Amino acid sequence: MKQEDTSRQPLPSLKGGEGGGSLKQRTAQGLIWGGFSNIMMQLLQTLFGVWLLNILTPDDYGKVAALVIFSNLASVLQESGFTAALANKREPTHEEYNAVFWFNVIVGLLLYVILFFAAPLIADFYHEPVLVPLGRLAFLGFVISSLGTAQRAYLFGHLKVKETGIMQMGSILISNIAAVCLAYAGMAYWGLAIQSLVYVACVTSFAWYFSPWRPTWPRSNSPSEGTSGCQSATIVPPTGGFIGALLPAWQMFGFSSKLLVNSLAFQFNNNAFGVLLNRFFPGGYIAGIYDNARKWDDRAIATINGMIQGVAQPVLRESARDAAGCGITSAFRKMLRFTCFVSFPCLFGLALVAEDFIVLLAGEKWHESALLLSLLCIYGAFTPIVTLYSNLVISRGRSTINMVIGLVNCGLVWGGIIALHALGYELRAMVIYYVALNIAWLLVWQACARRLISLSWWHALKDVFPFLLFAAGVMTAAWWLTSSMPLSWFRMILRILLAVALYVGSLWLARAQILMESIDYIFKRKK
Repeated sequence: MKQEDTSRQPLPSLKGGEGGGSLKQRTAQGLIWGGFSNIMMQLLQTLFGVWLLNILTPDDYGKVAALVIFSNLASVLQESGFTAALANKREPTHEEYNAVFWFNVIVGLLLYVILFFAAPLIADFYHEPVLVPLGRLAFLGFVISSLGTAQRAYLFGHLKVKETGIMQMGSILISNIAAVCLAYAGMAYWGLAIQSLVYVACVTSFAWYFSPWRPTWPRSNSPSEGTSGCQSATIVPPTGGFIGALLPAWQMFGFSSKLLVNSLAFQFNNNAFGVLLNRFFPGGYIAGIYDNARKWDDRAIATINGMIQGVAQPVLRESARDAAGCGITSAFRKMLRFTCFVSFPCLFGLALVAEDFIVLLAGEKWHESALLLSLLCIYGAFTPIVTLYSNLVISRGRSTINMVIGLVNCGLVWGGIIALHALGYELRAMVIYYVALNIAWLLVWQACARRLISLSWWHALKDVFPFLLFAAGVMTAAWWLTSSMPLSWFRMILRILLAVALYVGSLWLARAQILMESIDYIFKRKK
């Protein structure tokens, strides 16, 4: 690509062009491909994850979990919300992508230097000297990731769900093969750190392969070039050279900065246990037990979240702008029903078989993770719904709302866990508090949706509650029918078959519209 010819031209948009087909068709294609790729990814993760659990120990996982928050926070700072900011633009230009690319590279390098010298302080905080070299290795991941942020933003904004799925599946396969080989070689937690690096390197390489956009050496912009999209341009003085070329990124920062703060709050929230458990219980064993439970819960969530995350924001954005469409409220409710239809049975089902799954596949040494997994899956069933609400808020250009909600939630999570530990409560009580708080927090998101798109509490309840009742009732019945059986492969398989049959059968008898539409779509695709 020659910058002289294309830098001021908008890149292909979602309408017509690359995506092809109507918004409805592209939404269905995105959900189907997102579902397929995420299911395949989670199957790969499960296969290799179980393999690694049988080789490694809770202490190995605990040591790596202590560093995750630092890598994640640095990655968020490096990305700075620009992926969503670019996706929220009507027609992002080459210069805007280019500015984001170079911004990410610069920030990624600076953050690695900072964390490289901060590694001894991190090790002192956890009382684990080995975290100094381990951290300096693991932190290389977000430097590598910075080279592919703009390319991933292009794939996301153009609904390239198929390419994204191939990228993620290939990266997972390669990195897990490397991890297993390193684990057998006796590298323990070092193998886990290298696995993360291999994964990031593969994702970055695939993103470059699938995205047609390429960076160019930055040159200055004139102040008249402004921005398009969710907000008006910021007036800035003319600046020459490399700094001037970064102005498009600065002009987007008013929107993306709020997403940045929200993402930081999410990472603090998501990694609260990883930090505090390693601090409260040195050695990594307790943190490793929790990390194993959280890992399987996250993988189950990611299967559904990936289906929603890949299409929600672009589709909601287009629905709001498409006067001929059915409107954003109708589109949101349709996606909400589909999310509940899939999320509740999947996560409640994992809670049902958690003990059999953990002990039979990973061994008795991980038995303590089973109950924690069952508890986390209860909240996990609601997480894709929260993701959908969050994408709605972003699609409406209201990133401040995301920021405030994230900060308050983060404060309550950390404050509650620290207070419970000070009062002498054990890990189980902390997890129950975390689950209850985050389920209740869904009410806050609904209150925001009511203001943004006039989604009433009654309509939201009608979309969510039936699937919640069906799934909870089915899992309770499956548990009761098999509760007298000993832990075994037969019991796990029987519970799965019972749960699937009862859930699909009960929805069929109730003539649930979303089930009928899904069946019709699958069979039409086969014809």
